[in-house]
Amino acid sequence: MQAMPTLNLREGTVEQKRREIKAYFLDSFNTYESLFSCLANDEVFYQRPEKLRHPLIFYFGHTATFFINKLVLSKAINERINPKFESLFAIGVDEMSWDDLNDDNYDWPQVEEVRQYRNQVRTLVCDLIDTMAFSMPIDWESPMWPVVMGIEHERIHLETSSVLIRQLPLSSVRPHSDWPACGSMVTYAKGVEPNSLIPVPAQKVVINKTWDDAYYGWDNEYGFQQEEVAEFNASKFLVSNGEFMAFVKDDGYNTAKYWEEEGNKWREFTQAQHPVFWVKKGDNFAYRSMLEEHPLPLDWPVDVNYHEAKAFCNYLSEKTGEQIRLPTENEWLALRQHADVRQQRYADGFNIALQKYASSEPVTVNQTGEFFDVVGNVWQWTETPIYPFEGFKVHPLYDDFTTPTFDNKHNLIKGGSWVSTGNEAMKDCRYAFRRHFFQHAGFRYVKGKRVLAVNDFDYESDTQVSQYCEFHYGDEYYDVPNFAKASAQFCINAMQGRRHAKALDLGCAVGRSAFELAKYFDHVDGIDFSARFIKTAFDMQERGEIRYNLIDEGELTSFKSRKLSALGLDDCTEKVAFAQGDACNLKSQYTGYDLIFMGNLIDRVYSPRKVLMDMATRLNKGGLLVIASPFTWLEEYTERSEWLGGYKDDNGETLSSTKALEDTLGSGFKRVGEPVEIPFVIRETKRKYQHTLSEFNVFEKLDD
Repeated sequence: MQAMPTLNLREGTVEQKRREIKAYFLDSFNTYESLFSCLANDEVFYQRPEKLRHPLIFYFGHTATFFINKLVLSKAINERINPKFESLFAIGVDEMSWDDLNDDNYDWPQVEEVRQYRNQVRTLVCDLIDTMAFSMPIDWESPMWPVVMGIEHERIHLETSSVLIRQLPLSSVRPHSDWPACGSMVTYAKGVEPNSLIPVPAQKVVINKTWDDAYYGWDNEYGFQQEEVAEFNASKFLVSNGEFMAFVKDDGYNTAKYWEEEGNKWREFTQAQHPVFWVKKGDNFAYRSMLEEHPLPLDWPVDVNYHEAKAFCNYLSEKTGEQIRLPTENEWLALRQHADVRQQRYADGFNIALQKYASSEPVTVNQTGEFFDVVGNVWQWTETPIYPFEGFKVHPLYDDFTTPTFDNKHNLIKGGSWVSTGNEAMKDCRYAFRRHFFQHAGFRYVKGKRVLAVNDFDYESDTQVSQYCEFHYGDEYYDVPNFAKASAQFCINAMQGRRHAKALDLGCAVGRSAFELAKYFDHVDGIDFSARFIKTAFDMQERGEIRYNLIDEGELTSFKSRKLSALGLDDCTEKVAFAQGDACNLKSQYTGYDLIFMGNLIDRVYSPRKVLMDMATRLNKGGLLVIASPFTWLEEYTERSEWLGGYKDDNGETLSSTKALEDTLGSGFKRVGEPVEIPFVIRETKRKYQHTLSEFNVFEKLDD
């Protein structure tokens, strides 16, 4: 099975590109389903190969759901296919600490239902591709971009799902002709060619993917970065199972001095004694490929996480007396440059993009210059935590692709693996995983003079996030009290004499109001659509501190640090749970609330009426719905036809948003008190501020 390469989005006519995108979509969709056909039966879909990830049924549905959710968000389509699925399968694909992985909160559907759903999505996307009006070239602003985004997203999950399938018991999978493993291997130690270090000369590395680049890119790829990389030496081959065996036999997994602090915690927690895809057989080892078990191929690359790769480097440093480590991202780029690997799209000559096998192959096969497997076979771990380039911007349709990984806990992997397709098999791709994750990833090592230091706690530099950090946790301006605190206190005052077990802060942004509510409520759920905001809220919850960078003027900035303890909120963290979610399509477990607070949210959702009707089902009888909003209706967020108020009706009568709230909620609610206006100020720069009034409306639910 060979995968189609990612498309050139700037060349050709509209009709040519329409045909190409449709073929690319079907190639991706069909390949993904072919992968899941390797499961032995439908029961396997409900197994969880990795306890920190969802069962496989989630991933089977997730990539189809992604298409629908992004197309709705981009307004390419107006109607959902299955709102329940499009909530159930929406979030939870990476081990972010706010992911909900409790199976009690999920009612997983039958496999056949998901297959039918995927067929519906297939038909819808094909029809959309056939009929959508767009022009060339295709860029971030193009209506066709979300379709290509969905395809590239599915190709990422083709790989991550193949890793999960590889972690299943052998009895849960079946061999498949579309997914053949390599049959060439050396299983005796003397047959393994020894590794060696080869010099890589000093050189400049320049990265500059521009916004008019011909090929699809994720947000982290764009921007400018350069470095004068000093001379270093790099291993000729990827580290093989045979080379790694010395570390295992020398009791490396039980020798704490070889492991970093985080690595030791992982080692002690897992009690690992060897690589995860080695299978102990008496005194020997077998090897687990995706669908089969083989004698341990000593000349294939070892599959390990970052911690194992780092420990091996420390072990080798002790054995050789040299400073052995993993390469940085720029050192890997320098090696690629030195080996004269220049292709934009990797394919021929490498074990990548399913061009050869559904497995690794010997490390001695794919030579480029003096090195082997510069690209392909397995990903290569680097020392570099992912970070944004100069000029980084978040794509508005997918703000949680990269930004949650800018935490110095996700290290870059480079080069791609045998199953890397689409954007993953591109020169400019940048992917990062948590250091304890497995991803058909191995490593090569380098010898260099540079001593690396990783800052474990950086300053938030995203402009909008930093503004909201200051808005929630920072200084007060122009004698206007902190809005998040004032909002929570307003809600608490309104709740006096009522049951106050559970509250929902919907549109919680970076979390201050949720913490404030937790001083009164037993439990508070804080939900926001923006993963960037939720990440910040979670960082404050986990660390008790956030740091951010505020714009003063031009390029001049000031650095801030805020602590929960200084705000008297450090005792509330255990009572708050943050999650990313769509207010228009929340998961079913978010229910049974005594208070639902919607702070400056109702005029920023695509269907306010739907949100209000949904909240009515999630609120307990006698509970309060508090809606705060300046009612700044904009078509950028809400189609004109969906506005609750702020216009004249068909009779020429003025319809205020306040009145519209009452009308929409209907007889199931009664107003509590008159509307109250509470001011807030958002600092944009040292001399520019937004001063706004938010109207608070309180409604009591009358019946269930």
